[in-house]
Amino acid sequence: MNGFSLNGPRVPFKHMRALVVEDDPGIASGLQASLRQAGYAVDTCPSLDAAWLALAVEPFDVMLLDLGLPDGEGLDLLARLRRRPAPAPGRDDLPRHDMPVLIMTARDGVSDRISGLDSGADDYIVKPFDANELLARLRAMLRRAGGRSSPLIQHGELVVDPAAHTVRRAGEPVPLGGKEFALLLTLLQARPQVLSKARLESALYGFDEGLESNAIEVHIHHLRRKLGESLIKTVRGVGYFVPLDAPAPPAKAARR
Repeated sequence: MNGFSLNGPRVPFKHMRALVVEDDPGIASGLQASLRQAGYAVDTCPSLDAAWLALAVEPFDVMLLDLGLPDGEGLDLLARLRRRPAPAPGRDDLPRHDMPVLIMTARDGVSDRISGLDSGADDYIVKPFDANELLARLRAMLRRAGGRSSPLIQHGELVVDPAAHTVRRAGEPVPLGGKEFALLLTLLQARPQVLSKARLESALYGFDEGLESNAIEVHIHHLRRKLGESLIKTVRGVGYFVPLDAPAPPAKAARR
């Protein structure tokens, strides 16, 4: 089991694993670098067939989809995805039919945009585009998918800004590494769901990224040291979670 809630049925969560479907190697490589720098785990596919195979084995959270691909139209992949039935409660059938999809294409006609959005895309951006605009659109899509309107995530004394990649604890900035930030964001967005080590690895690392066997444990240790031991709980043999109720702030020493 990859994840469950301590307070009831399993609920969906949003982490940051992206699939880029793009046949231009230069564009795909640039997108992969920009997304990884922003904290995403990223995989790239140059064709519809390769993309469908990837979607069938990994629970991606967002897909960036080009339209003109060597083996067909990106809209065909999108239609195939949206036609899939919703999974039964408690199941994680892949590919996910409701995964947010952003179309990225050089087709800038109004009719093209309408067709893409009406086919089930959540957003549409025309090439060439600014990487910062793309990242902002992805953040907005993931907020909507997670049922949030505020760009900030607050948990007790913690305030996390996904756009600025900043964390504050009791108003004070806390510097985190890229993977530490991505892991914290994953756990906060999933709360109170327990996430297995394998699910966390999937959220943080792409197919081609090197991964030490104890990487998750090391990141958890660093987060506890920087943000408090009580923030992240361990369920032995199952995984890690952040409780819905934030830990109480440490008591201030009495003045003498």
